[in-house]
Amino acid sequence: MRPSVLAAALAAVAAGLAGCGSASGGGSPSASSGCSHAAIQKDLYQKGVLTVATDKPAYPPWFISNNPANGKGYESAVAYAVAAQMGFKHSQVHWAYEPFNNSYAPGPKKFDFDINEISVTPQRATAVTFSTSYYNVQQALVALKSSPIVGHHAPTDLKGYVYGDQIGTTSLAFINSKIQPTATPKVYETLNDVKQALQTKQIAALVTDTPTAQFISSSEIPGSVMVAQFPSTGEHYGLLFHKGDALAACVDKAITALTRNGTLHRLQQQYLQLYLKVPVIQP
Repeated sequence: MRPSVLAAALAAVAAGLAGCGSASGGGSPSASSGCSHAAIQKDLYQKGVLTVATDKPAYPPWFISNNPANGKGYESAVAYAVAAQMGFKHSQVHWAYEPFNNSYAPGPKKFDFDINEISVTPQRATAVTFSTSYYNVQQALVALKSSPIVGHHAPTDLKGYVYGDQIGTTSLAFINSKIQPTATPKVYETLNDVKQALQTKQIAALVTDTPTAQFISSSEIPGSVMVAQFPSTGEHYGLLFHKGDALAACVDKAITALTRNGTLHRLQQQYLQLYLKVPVIQP
């Protein structure tokens, strides 16, 4: 979703953290540069702490109680797991605010990485560097229960509805490239604006990542429903760094370790299990 699908040697990291592989989107240090806690200090935005950015508000199930620092919610938990893998204590993780649309703009960053449901795309990777995947994304459809789309969503039916989505998102791109509706989708500045448009029936449906779609339909828009999700297109979320950041390759090693030792799977089961059983329809 978001302007918008689990991938990434615990023994290898603990044994030396000495060679860092390439990070998606560019920028990789030499294999001899090292990824130890001491070695990465020179690459940090602020020495001694890991500065992690996200947007406001921070929605469930990615964050809980709109408080990234509590370690609850999938993305908050992933950020702290990555930090711990790299030798940072919980108190050494500092959170910063970064609007979603600003995160993948070119230029220097006031954080070490941003975690904010940011899908990796070739276009974005020309301006920033991404980590390997920490979550594979599927898009889902949200509508009011009274909408005809709830019962009529065959591929030919889907083309006849009016959609809306947030500017710059992979969800908006999905509508245009996969659903290909007859009417041009309406574009809004924020997700809150999109939700308001759905509530006031300016649009028939919105598309967003499945966990966010479930939260919107169950907790935010009365009388709405998550109709179904779409097949995976290979979309995935990555941690975002400034272009060419040497730290990205060391974070890749941490994500790989968390994948291989089962930590990411455990966190997905804890926070995202509900979304793994949603019916799938074709766009």
